[in-house]
Amino acid sequence: MAASALDVEANPLLKEFVFPPFDVVEAKHVRPGIRALLEKLERDLEELERSVEPSWPKLVEPLEKIVDRLAVVWGMVNHLKAVKDNSELRSAIEDVQAEKVKFQLRLGQSKPLYNAFKAIQDSPDWKTLSDARKRIVENQIKEAVLNGVSLEDDKREQFNKIEQELERLSEKFGENVLDATKKFEKLITDKKEIEGLPATALGLAAQSAVSKGHENATAENGPWVITLDAPSYIAVMQHARNRSLREEVYRAYLTRASSGDLDNTKLIEQILKLRLEKAKLLNYNNYAEVSMATKMATVDKAEELLEKLRKASWDAAVQDMEDLKKFSKDQGALEADDLTHWDVSFWSERLRESKYDINEEELRPFFSLPNVMDGLFDLAKTLFGIEIESADGLAPVWNNDVKFFCVKDSSGSPVAYFYFDPYSRPSEKRQGAWMDEVVARSRVLSPDGNSSRLPVAHMVCNQTPPVGSKPSLMTFREVETVFHEFGHALQHMLTREDEGLVAGIRGIEWDAVELPSQFMENWCYHKKTLMGIAKHFETGETLPEEVYQKLVAARTFRAGTQSLRQIKFATVDLELHTKYVPGGQESIYDVDRRVSEKTQVIPPLPEDRFLCSFSHIFAGGYAAGYYSYKWAEVLSADAFSAFEDAGLDNNKAVIETGHKFRETILALGGGKPPLEVFVQFRGREPTPDALLRHNGLIAA
Repeated sequence: MAASALDVEANPLLKEFVFPPFDVVEAKHVRPGIRALLEKLERDLEELERSVEPSWPKLVEPLEKIVDRLAVVWGMVNHLKAVKDNSELRSAIEDVQAEKVKFQLRLGQSKPLYNAFKAIQDSPDWKTLSDARKRIVENQIKEAVLNGVSLEDDKREQFNKIEQELERLSEKFGENVLDATKKFEKLITDKKEIEGLPATALGLAAQSAVSKGHENATAENGPWVITLDAPSYIAVMQHARNRSLREEVYRAYLTRASSGDLDNTKLIEQILKLRLEKAKLLNYNNYAEVSMATKMATVDKAEELLEKLRKASWDAAVQDMEDLKKFSKDQGALEADDLTHWDVSFWSERLRESKYDINEEELRPFFSLPNVMDGLFDLAKTLFGIEIESADGLAPVWNNDVKFFCVKDSSGSPVAYFYFDPYSRPSEKRQGAWMDEVVARSRVLSPDGNSSRLPVAHMVCNQTPPVGSKPSLMTFREVETVFHEFGHALQHMLTREDEGLVAGIRGIEWDAVELPSQFMENWCYHKKTLMGIAKHFETGETLPEEVYQKLVAARTFRAGTQSLRQIKFATVDLELHTKYVPGGQESIYDVDRRVSEKTQVIPPLPEDRFLCSFSHIFAGGYAAGYYSYKWAEVLSADAFSAFEDAGLDNNKAVIETGHKFRETILALGGGKPPLEVFVQFRGREPTPDALLRHNGLIAA
């Protein structure tokens, strides 16, 4: 007994810390650590239920401590799984997942806490509460109802089983996608087969080959290993002249996790069936209504926006396809009359190069990661009056490539910190890019009892790592991605809200949360900002003016197609969560094909299984919420148009508008409804006009 008590005492997950001990947490700590934590939180919850009173100190403060502790420790473990995945960690998390969900349900369904929140809402003091406190009470009541607090015992039991199973299935879904992505590798030894691939892609493919045991592989002479990881996959689709290689890689990508023991089809059906059952238990018609209960939009409003954008995009997308056919024909392409999925990216790139003379790859030397980060930090200083300094060594990290930064206000006091993990590590890191919270700002959890605990964020990307002595050289798309994730981080870090339950990105409706991230992407096209970062990493020369002009012109290149692609994802997501009947006449793939008729100019292949890797909605938080990207894009384009109206070349106006953006969108967190926050910044409600104008889909 003594030994295990000692283990628990020495467990890094259970120690008090300012910054998580990412360098020492291992799989072996997860089971004992999480179990000991859950036991402690269970005791804290029982104590709270016994002594609860409908007041802030006797209800909300102790509740925040419980919620926060679980979020921080579980967040640490889950973060490691995302950036340093291995089978031991995976199975340890799997073993304690059900216990963690059980505790969350127990907390979410606590009658004594629910009743205490109701009592606060009904009390004569309600009117005197701040906006943020009212939001916390309203959110807690709504969440409790969505967590099944009002269900009869037998129904609540059924509800809890569903929640457990959904958590398990979505975890499994994500693992299958990761494993299926890892499973495909194509060894190429003949240089002719990979003609057209740029130097960075060849370097990456040789690096992959080395890691697979071909230790003499070089970018020049191979052998090369092609994988389905984004940097490798995209390079093949855009640049490989070898059409049959493109076809093979495309088909492999599109059928990921759709066969054998990694097949996600059955999981999707189970997930949709359980989500519908959950909705019915809570008295909703379908799962989309449950999802919208905590969002700005309603199902009707989301569908209405998607249809409006679809109509504005369709003719442009059809024209995009005609342009490609004509162009490839003029180039003497044999496939010109039969252009299909694995030709589109390739010929789009060639057309873009000829039209704007921009070669994504040739631009890379102008976007070295250190320069891009310097420019991004300069912009943040101009807009929001903050200084960002390197703080490497202050906090432990999980990989040597991870950088740590401190954010200071104009008086030089720290207001937040963040980690930045930029490079792709296919063997252990999941794909994509994301921002997540490590800890949120909070008065109750302040270490010294008089100020607030400062927020800490993660920013994770998957760009090409440095090769040899060169820094990481980025595509323009990767630059946009860094700006995007930094926008999320800013909203988390620059919050002025001290109520931890609605500080930063907490408590913000999901369809509003992409506003600051998409807003930041606009600055990649702002001349002063872009020219500040685009300097050749060897010669220091600035990006030529005509190239900048072409980048701006190219922004609306194929905008109809890009827009339709997002609308397709959003629409199929809503269809599956409103109209699809599990086990009915239509299969999930029938739904996908039906939606594609109105949202895809080239119909999908009969064997298209894109749904099997649609992690956003089956393993992430976007179920019946993918429309949020477009919803928030309307908000972000409209927010950026405030800077255009003020005058982007007028430095004083930019600083003033930036200050206003910081004081509203970034500062107020979830303490006020996002529509009110938007109106406070913009002076009116949002309209989609700026978005359509930026995309070139309506005249400027």
